[in-house]
Amino acid sequence: MTNLWRDLPTGPDPPRKVYTIVEVPNGCSNKYEFDCETGVFKLDRVLYSALYYPGDYGIIPRTWSIDEDPLDILVLTTKPTFPGCVMVVRPIGVLTTEDENGEDDKILGVPIGDPRFEEVKDVTNVARHLKAEIADFFLNYKKLEPKKWVRIKGWKDAKVAENIISLAIQRYKGKFEK
Repeated sequence: MTNLWRDLPTGPDPPRKVYTIVEVPNGCSNKYEFDCETGVFKLDRVLYSALYYPGDYGIIPRTWSIDEDPLDILVLTTKPTFPGCVMVVRPIGVLTTEDENGEDDKILGVPIGDPRFEEVKDVTNVARHLKAEIADFFLNYKKLEPKKWVRIKGWKDAKVAENIISLAIQRYKGKFEK
């Protein structure tokens, strides 16, 4: 069986263009996760709060983050896709956060195949209110879960996001391609 995270390349031109494996569609409150060992999607939990994901949320193939998971990415979409959908994404920034397990960066990207986002090259091109909504979601989506918390550190630009992706690619190679 194909394992999307292991078998797909990171993207057509990483870190500037990366693949995203969607785990949770825009507007959903079910937290699906890709199981890297089995290659299947599992329902991890239903969000404890009356919130929903503000974009398609997923992972970047062949990356490994500081938090010992594939690198997270939130893709701005006008309509939801579905768990397992793979899209080409341009990273435009990163929301730096910390949770009960340590650093937990959330790359922000836009789908290359959507002309609505053609001119969005950096997080500075995203409306201030939309960035506030995204940060508010990540600040509060674990709030009602026992012993879980999130602290928002702030937004960083596309260059920082690309650097984080490059480091996550190297971390993956060091851990899994020995």
